[in-house]
Amino acid sequence: MTSWWESDPERLARDLLEVPAHFPDLQFEQVGAGQWSGRLLDWPFERPRPAGLDALTGGDGLLLDLYYPQSYPMVPPNLFPREPEPEVLLRTQHRWHLNGDGSLCLLRVPELWTGREPVTDLLLKAAGWRIEYELMKANLIDRMSENGIVTDPTYDHLVGGALCQDSVSS
Repeated sequence: MTSWWESDPERLARDLLEVPAHFPDLQFEQVGAGQWSGRLLDWPFERPRPAGLDALTGGDGLLLDLYYPQSYPMVPPNLFPREPEPEVLLRTQHRWHLNGDGSLCLLRVPELWTGREPVTDLLLKAAGWRIEYELMKANLIDRMSENGIVTDPTYDHLVGGALCQDSVSS
């Protein structure tokens, strides 16, 4: 069987340049159809980092595994959170943006992935998922946002609120 990177070596070269440039702690392995593993930056977004982020996340970004399918780039990769790893019960609730297998649900509809997007777009959404996950756990929001916090600052002010909530409950 021909692997996707043999069919599309330009895409592999692009991913091998772009991913480490945005997420230097991810390591690529040419296992199966290929995978990235490691920790995302906790705030890789272009707007100012909210006060209280370290208190909310412990100063750590999401630890994850990204698995390419052999049909990549026409089909997006699967991203599995490892730390924090959501409980199985959360996989049945759409508001947590998880699929039944435990992978992240980062696209509202499949058509949002055309195969031309950089894989770093999904990694940025995963970094945002980590923050929204902690906001959900702190009961500061009751569902994750539809578009993610990558470009939507709606939840930024709540990050500092988690710090206040922690001090009240202590």
